[in-house]
Amino acid sequence: MAREFRLHPLAVEDATVDHERPKLDRYPHHVFLNVYAVDIATEDSRTRFGKTEISVFVTTRALITVRKSPSDTSKFVTRWEADAELDGGGVGWLLYGLLDVVVDGQYGAAQQLDAAMDLVEDNLLEEGGAPRTVRLRGIEQRKLLAALRRAVAPMPELVGQAMRSDLGLVDAKLRPYYRDVEDHATHTVDEVEHLRDRIDALLQADTAEQGNALNDTTRKLAAWAAIIAVPTAITGYFGQNLPYPGFEKFWGFVVSTVSIVAISILLYFYLKRRDWL
Repeated sequence: MAREFRLHPLAVEDATVDHERPKLDRYPHHVFLNVYAVDIATEDSRTRFGKTEISVFVTTRALITVRKSPSDTSKFVTRWEADAELDGGGVGWLLYGLLDVVVDGQYGAAQQLDAAMDLVEDNLLEEGGAPRTVRLRGIEQRKLLAALRRAVAPMPELVGQAMRSDLGLVDAKLRPYYRDVEDHATHTVDEVEHLRDRIDALLQADTAEQGNALNDTTRKLAAWAAIIAVPTAITGYFGQNLPYPGFEKFWGFVVSTVSIVAISILLYFYLKRRDWL
């Protein structure tokens, strides 16, 4: 096919190597695109992210796709059949259908991540901080968003480049449709950026809540240490081997005992009033 359609060797190399970035390159006899179709599935409260890399060769008389992993192409065919009124638009029409399906899938994935994040948010914003499993789920959501962002972020610029007049792919009839795809791609990028800021804020809020809970625990421990220090100090004084007021006297024992109880109670209520206990 490379010989038949005069495909550039560099573009063929990009089509056979995995994990190329989303891009649009122009060659003497064709245009080369690399995009990612994504899919989100939720199973057993876990979100799974699927990504299919698609390389596209656009010539004057053909649109050639190279899929680097198994995927469902029926969505593209359905979209081309649904837009029968654009039939006759040539290769530009086929490219529009493919880009429209890819961008719609990316937007749908962002919406599903938004819904999954609602559940994480409810569990993260618990008093005292969320359990470790919930926190790990939030970190997993952030990783999924990072993977989705890599696929989505270049799409508005890519669609804009496809509309360039010097490429000759988009005529006046197709231009509004391409602009609609570009608008959807921009909206998807904005949605992903919003979700990323949201999950970062949630994780930071959870960290702050854990810090507050730790401060409360530390403060309580310090308060109890202060109360315990009172009988320790008094018994240490009355337990020394040197004579002191009340040495070997019954009233000395009474004074020490009353002092321990009275001062400890007063200190307890003082710290309780200051919300340390």
